[in-house]
Amino acid sequence: MPSYDINQYRSLFPFLETGKRYFNHASTSPLSTRVVAAMQNYLREKSIGDLEIIDRVVRQIVELKSGIATLLRSSNDRIALLDNTSNGLNIIANGLSWKHGDRILIPDVEFPANVYPFLNLRRFGVEIDFLKTKSGAIHAEDVDRALTSRTRLLTLSHVQFLHGFRADLQSIGEVCRRNGVVFCVDAIQSAGIVPIDVEIMKIDFLASGAQKWLMAPEGISFIYVSEECQSRIQQAYMGWMNMKDFFSDFFRYRMELEQSARRYENGTPNVAGIAGFNASLALLMEVGVEKIEAHLRDLTHTITDHVSASGFELLSPATEEHRAGIVTFRPPNAKELFERLRSQQILVSLREDAIRFSPHFYNTVEDLQTALRYLR
Repeated sequence: MPSYDINQYRSLFPFLETGKRYFNHASTSPLSTRVVAAMQNYLREKSIGDLEIIDRVVRQIVELKSGIATLLRSSNDRIALLDNTSNGLNIIANGLSWKHGDRILIPDVEFPANVYPFLNLRRFGVEIDFLKTKSGAIHAEDVDRALTSRTRLLTLSHVQFLHGFRADLQSIGEVCRRNGVVFCVDAIQSAGIVPIDVEIMKIDFLASGAQKWLMAPEGISFIYVSEECQSRIQQAYMGWMNMKDFFSDFFRYRMELEQSARRYENGTPNVAGIAGFNASLALLMEVGVEKIEAHLRDLTHTITDHVSASGFELLSPATEEHRAGIVTFRPPNAKELFERLRSQQILVSLREDAIRFSPHFYNTVEDLQTALRYLR
C-alpha cells in the first residue's frame, strides 16, 4: 500500500465508478475533479462573472511558475509557460548560433517531438548523430564515447516513451558539462513522478508538456532555461509580451527583452489550461513526488513480475533504478490482446507492436491484477 490515503485521491477520478481501468498516463491523463473545477471556475468568471479578471490571471501564472520551480528545484524567473513540448524545444533548436559542421547527439529511441526540431537544423549544415542504444538504455559512458569535438548539444528524454528507460541525468549532465556540450532534456515522461533537480543534474534547457503524468489539460507546457543557456539563445520568434513592461507605452516599439525566461512567452497564454495545470500540480505536490515515485515502483514491479511469469518479452528495464512509470512488453498477439483489454474497459497503449502500461498514483495493485489476468 502507498504511504498516502489512496482512496481519498481515487474519489477525485469519477471515471473509476464506471468500471474503467486506466493505465495510459504516458499518453494523456484523465482530469481530476479539482482540475475540472478550476477550469470551470475560470470559464464561469469569463462568462457570467466579473469578466475582467486580469489580476487573478496574473496571480495564477505566478503561482504556477512557483510550483514548477519547486518541482524542478529552480527559481521562478527561469520558467516560461508555453503551449506544447515541441515549441519549447524549438526555442533552443532555433535559438543557438549554429555553424556548418556542428553536431547534435540524439539517442535513437527518442520520441519524434525531440528529434524533428533538431533534424530541421540540417539546412544550416548541422549534422545529427544518433546514439545507438541497446534495449533503449542510455548511459553516461555511452554518451561520453559518442561525443565528438564538434558536438554542440545533447538532447534526450529523461524517461523514454516506449521502453520506459529512466536515464541517470546527473551523470550524463556531468559528462556534458565537462565537454562543454549543451544539455537539453525532454521531461514529459518524468515530470511529476520522478524527482528532478536541474542544478544537480546540470540541465541547461528542459521542456515538458503537462497533459501526461502532470495530469493537466492539453495545450499547456513549460520550459526551464538556465541563465547561461539563455545568454546564448538568440530568439527566432518575437511577440509583444517578450518585452519589458509590455503593457505600457504601446507605441515605443522597442526591442528590450524581458530578463527572465518570460521573454519566451510571445503572446496571450492559455489561461484555462493554466488554471487546470495549477490544480493538477498542486494535487501532485500534495501527495508528494517521492511518494508517487515509490508507489509506481511497486506497481511496475507487479507488472514486470507478471509479464515475466507469462513468458512475454519485457522491453522495459529489469532493474528498478532505471524504471519510472512505464512497463512495455511484446506478446505474440499484441493487437489482439490490446483489443481484448479495451473490450473490458482496460485502457493501455499499443506501441510498436507492444503493450505499454503506465499507471499513476491513484491506481492500485488490485486495479492492475484485474487487468493482468487477461495476459494469461
